[in-house]
Amino acid sequence: MRHGKDEQRRLARTNSIGELNERSLHRSLKARYAAGGNATEQTIDGFVADVVVGDRIVEVHTGSFAPLKRKLPRLLARHRVTLVHPIARDRYIVKASTDPLAPAKRRKSPKHGSVFEVFSALVSIPALLAHPNLTLEVLLTVEEEVRAVNEGRSRWRYAWVRVDRRLVDVAATCCIESMADLFAMLDAELPERFTTDDLAAAMRSPRRLAGQAAFCFREGGVSEVCGKRGNALVYRRVRHP
Repeated sequence: MRHGKDEQRRLARTNSIGELNERSLHRSLKARYAAGGNATEQTIDGFVADVVVGDRIVEVHTGSFAPLKRKLPRLLARHRVTLVHPIARDRYIVKASTDPLAPAKRRKSPKHGSVFEVFSALVSIPALLAHPNLTLEVLLTVEEEVRAVNEGRSRWRYAWVRVDRRLVDVAATCCIESMADLFAMLDAELPERFTTDDLAAAMRSPRRLAGQAAFCFREGGVSEVCGKRGNALVYRRVRHP
């Protein structure tokens, strides 16, 4: 009996800590999927699930997927899971004034995110995307990025840091069932044999993100290394029967 009570207390602490650590964006998306009376913060197989929609678990994750390396495989063994990841297609920068009587300043960022930014999170668990119980939903959002002065720095190293992300709207939803779905978004723009530079050009993204995409495609079984061009690896599509 005592062990049962200890486990209940542990799970209660886990729930409260999770709720305290949530930022505005995570809370808003969780509420969006919970609309209609779906249950939230449910303990399933020893883990706290964000939302339960019928027989499907919805996990909202706004950052790297690395913390899910243990949780996801355990849940996927017995449940269908939708992993939700927001990417800011449009972003407004909101700077809180150092004067409490002055209003915050808000401007639109010239940068626009794309669905391919998911590779920076997916690079931690690329093989899991092949699991039949997993669906990845990439939400292209309109967000406010709230910044505040970093008080830990001296006045001579004046700097602003991001303290929150707030959801304004969901512009589009991309449902991804496999790595092949992501590759299909680029296939027409790639040569038969391609490098990371070719991926960067097709994605219109920095080379670092293209390198993460190349790793995900290789681990996901949709491409393979077929040689080198100078110091660069050359890839080709894997043709499945």
